[in-house]
Amino acid sequence: MPGLSAEQTRLALTSVVYYVFLPAMVLDVLWKADIGWSSFQYSMLGCATILLGTIFSWLLSRLLRFKNPQTGAFILAAAFPNVTYLGLPVLEQAFGGWARSVVIQIDLFAVAPMVFTVGIALARYYGTDYEEKPKFLLGYFNTPPFWAAFLAVVLNLNHIEAPEWLVGLLQKLSAAVAPLMIFSLGLALSWKAIRWHNLPYILPIVLLKLILFPWFSMHLADLVQLRDQLKAPAVMDLAMPSMVLGVVFCDRYRLDSALYATAVTLTTALSFLSLPFWFDVL
Repeated sequence: MPGLSAEQTRLALTSVVYYVFLPAMVLDVLWKADIGWSSFQYSMLGCATILLGTIFSWLLSRLLRFKNPQTGAFILAAAFPNVTYLGLPVLEQAFGGWARSVVIQIDLFAVAPMVFTVGIALARYYGTDYEEKPKFLLGYFNTPPFWAAFLAVVLNLNHIEAPEWLVGLLQKLSAAVAPLMIFSLGLALSWKAIRWHNLPYILPIVLLKLILFPWFSMHLADLVQLRDQLKAPAVMDLAMPSMVLGVVFCDRYRLDSALYATAVTLTTALSFLSLPFWFDVL
């Protein structure tokens, strides 16, 4: 019997992470996190960065006269960062385990809500939706990580202590998230996905995603008065390359999937240069 392909393996791994390991990490981290004003600052910073990214990439796509399938893929690739699948393992290694809280809060309070509202709206607008009755956007929040976050916030705010056996179990499950995410991300990247005729679209994405938008985020962090200790990991998380999830949107709404796959592969490769640069700056 033939083995699983890279894509099948990736889908199996990401499903297990999404339904089991990631909710366990969300519960573990947010249950004991310092939820308060800093959480609101993460939300403002993440949402503002993505909105600015969306506006700038839209203006640039209009200026360069991209067609609709390319415009939708271009905006998704430029505006939405890979805050969890790459951000979590990178920030955990760069800053320590406490940075998990920053990643989880930015993802759940800013990036994920923007992805499932603005991101899907953009994909629908520039793509083709063959469903007669499209799903209600807020229905996408009915997911395991969001329910885990809701439960964790309730327990946290009510000062309910976790039993030791549960803490140990959640920590063991959480420890599997970072290596599995790195492995699944590696399976998602493919040099075969690169289409050289897409390179004129890719250069603006690289400049926006890896240089201009992190610079915006750094100054927005000052604007929302994020503390110095929290500013560096928050900005680094938003400086991550294009999110892998956008490929699903491109396939679903008939956007330029090849363009998006090329953007993910090249921005991820080039982030090994850009992320150390921003780390030194911050």
